Amino acid sequence: MSRSDALLSVRKLTKLFGSFAACDGIDLEIRPGEIHALLGENGAGKSTLVKMLFGVLAPTSGQILWKGEPVRIASPGAARRTGIGMVFQHFSLFEALTVAENIALSLDPRISLAKIAEEAAVLSRNYGLPLDPKAHVADLSVGERQRIEIVRTLLQNPELIILDEPTSVLTPQEADRLFETLAKLKAEGRSVLYISHRLEEVQRICDRATVLRHGKVTGACDPRAETPASLARMMVGSEVANVTAAGTNAKGGVLLEARNLNVAARTPFATALKNICLTVRSGEVLAIAGVAGNGQSELFDALSGEYPVADADAVRISGKNVGTLGITARRLMGAGFVPEERHGHAAVPGLPLSDNLVLARSKSDRKVFLAGGILGIIRYVAVRLATKRISAAMDVRKSGDDPPAGSLSGGNLQKFIVGRELDRQPNVLIVNQPTWGVDAGAASRIRQALVDLAKSGSAVLVISQDLDEIFEVATEIAVINEGQLSPAYPAQGMTREKIGLLMGGFHGKAEEREAAHAH
Repeated sequence: MSRSDALLSVRKLTKLFGSFAACDGIDLEIRPGEIHALLGENGAGKSTLVKMLFGVLAPTSGQILWKGEPVRIASPGAARRTGIGMVFQHFSLFEALTVAENIALSLDPRISLAKIAEEAAVLSRNYGLPLDPKAHVADLSVGERQRIEIVRTLLQNPELIILDEPTSVLTPQEADRLFETLAKLKAEGRSVLYISHRLEEVQRICDRATVLRHGKVTGACDPRAETPASLARMMVGSEVANVTAAGTNAKGGVLLEARNLNVAARTPFATALKNICLTVRSGEVLAIAGVAGNGQSELFDALSGEYPVADADAVRISGKNVGTLGITARRLMGAGFVPEERHGHAAVPGLPLSDNLVLARSKSDRKVFLAGGILGIIRYVAVRLATKRISAAMDVRKSGDDPPAGSLSGGNLQKFIVGRELDRQPNVLIVNQPTWGVDAGAASRIRQALVDLAKSGSAVLVISQDLDEIFEVATEIAVINEGQLSPAYPAQGMTREKIGLLMGGFHGKAEEREAAHAH
């Protein structure tokens, strides 16, 4: 293909941060009317590349060409004027504003709100993205919020749309509708640059794929001619191990329990928990599926003790009432916790890994690292040896022996955080979104570690939006929707259709609707 035939081309595009090359001489071409996948591990350079294409970062060297002509994209506004739109993984919406008001914020201020609402309604119908322009964002599901971002982007009439992990917050049914929208955009001659860790959907909808590793292009392919395993191998440079769940021990006693757990919404935009009941036994992995914003964070906070509840018996660990106890007390009983947000919640970005390890230990755990008891001096040799042990066990790739947590890629920091909890050998482990935004190799290692912990006799509760992950690790599956939890079903008998229906709020009716759908 000649340069003039490509919609967008990059030539030897490089971005340096000091002496580190986040993108190193990247060549890429996106054709008109194609869906082009951008694949790579965490830290491969994907985010840096698309930020340069959208004007968030300036290249150190190299060229960006638009329809064969060199362009300088100095800002997101310049990218939009060029014809490039982007829907980020993390939405930028104001919950107290309406759909139309949120859309108006990125458009010409001279256009009236009534005109924007009218155009958004027409466009959303035309592309199968139904929205009520007058609805407040706070009242919408995550899937509906994503539609706002896409409609807002389409109203700018882009020729190239960059989508970053677009299905990570969608039910299977919502993902199918998104794919129909992308097919319509492709038929109109628009192009899509599609970033995803979900390799099955890349195979399903993408025409070509470019693979990055360590900031360089390492390959390009037709994903439809590949398998998920071969695509993963291209990304990581080696085989990605399959998660092995076989041989899980027989279920033992109940180690984690919630009994009619009720939690009022702490903010106007939080989700109240309503009569949550669950049990996790020794040897079990209970996975809780659900679309983001349906009470997952509130459930994690209540089970971990970050926000204790009023009733002591609403949460039980190893047969003891802990509802009114805080996180430290629950850790002392042998529980471990991995929250969703890595930076600032699970780890302090500016502190080295060793300090983050000490901070996450309960007082009794810290004795191992102290000379002279709890009030003694920290034995940094012991702390650093433990940091090294955890890093080796989880294959944490880092720039030095003890770098700041914030210097690690998202996947490597997540591996360290999970490894930090596993190193304590907890009898109960509660994990919220264990592989959010994590590449295939890191995800496989984390999931296997969770399965292995259950095999050793611990009770593991996994809250996840990733159905592939849920089916890989779970022995039991439940679904949370609007603060209500479905019964737990054996994983072997669950289907994506049933989970999708439960995620959509059909409590107690999934089997009937699934049967009706089959007929």
